Amino acid sequence: MDAMTGAIRVVLVDDETLVRTGLRMILEGDPSIEIVGEAADGAAALPVVERTHPDVVLMDIRMPTMDGLAATEQILRHHPGVRIVMLTSYDVDDLVPRALRLGAAGYLLKDTPPQELVEAVRRISAGDTILSQAAIGHLVDAVIRTPLRVENSAAARRLNELTDRERSVALAVARGLSNAQIASELFISITTVKTHVGRILEKLDVRNRVQIAAFLQREIH
Repeated sequence: MDAMTGAIRVVLVDDETLVRTGLRMILEGDPSIEIVGEAADGAAALPVVERTHPDVVLMDIRMPTMDGLAATEQILRHHPGVRIVMLTSYDVDDLVPRALRLGAAGYLLKDTPPQELVEAVRRISAGDTILSQAAIGHLVDAVIRTPLRVENSAAARRLNELTDRERSVALAVARGLSNAQIASELFISITTVKTHVGRILEKLDVRNRVQIAAFLQREIH
């Protein structure tokens, strides 16, 4: 976030100029968001991120030269605090689960309505994970089909480390609820939800909300 203005710093990465222009027009219409850089492919995005230090990167997943997967991996290796959101034209994109496993903070369809896009950037910057509801079931299924890095017995032990409250929060995450929705359902504050989610990620040794869902789906069902 910009220290002077308090604005969320965003970089746009897409090989289509019209897409970048559209995203810029939508996001710059909100005073809480500042576009600090653009790039036409993943390779070009690396120095832009290095120079501008964004809070959020909106990254096209399919690009020439270097795609969004390779760029995400490299950016997060050197700038782990950057929140990367994958952009795709497809309701179901088989590259999205791979991007989430690499550490992307979520994904959005390119035809996401303007106000939803603005809200998504705010939520991503605040630490939430954003998933297109149109395909969340497909993504969870895809992650479930990928073997865990640990043996089942070790996975079960990690699940048993969750407190009752953490388990309730994890189950709500697996249903695709936002932090605000979880807070309302469980009658706790959003800050408390964020704290629980952080502890769940650590205890289950996963990186994002989709992987929480996948873990629970595999171990409970």
